[in-house]
Amino acid sequence: MMKKLAILLTLPLAACIRFGAEPPPSLLTLNPVAQVPVGAAADTGTARNITIRVPVAPQEVSVTRVPVRATDTSIAYVKDAEWVEPPARLFARLLSDTVTARTGYVVLSNRQANLDPGAQLTGELRQFGLDANARAAIVTYDASLLRKGAATFDKRRFEARVPVTAIDAPNAAAGLNQAANQVATEVADWIGR
Repeated sequence: MMKKLAILLTLPLAACIRFGAEPPPSLLTLNPVAQVPVGAAADTGTARNITIRVPVAPQEVSVTRVPVRATDTSIAYVKDAEWVEPPARLFARLLSDTVTARTGYVVLSNRQANLDPGAQLTGELRQFGLDANARAAIVTYDASLLRKGAATFDKRRFEARVPVTAIDAPNAAAGLNQAANQVATEVADWIGR
């Protein structure tokens, strides 16, 4: 009887305990402007191929939250703004779609690249967030391209800044999507030259 009473008394307490933060109403993602048509076929025997690696990223960008730089030395995060997966993976997928659509390259997965990686694009996603003072979404990507058969890397920094009207989840999503697409387009054009 005492055991049952003890269990019944702990039930209301269990309803108050929460493990982890409550999720935001929706999650953010990136949508490529350059779309690969459905049914588009490509063959590495007749087209150039490239492997696009997920970029490395500093800790402030490696999380699923959206960073906001308030000053040069302080970072906060946008309330109720969370990516569906880490931004570096989202950006790599956006790059893959954009490179495929704009260059005609066949983009290989890491597993497919074991046979013949072709050209290789690596890099660092240095910024992927908001600047509170500039009221802008900023994407900065340091790219390293090893062209097939080359012995040296080509390196280049790409950056896009898109104005935002407010520091909130909807503006962060729209601004960062636009900035990421701008950078991806510039990277694709650089690769395709």
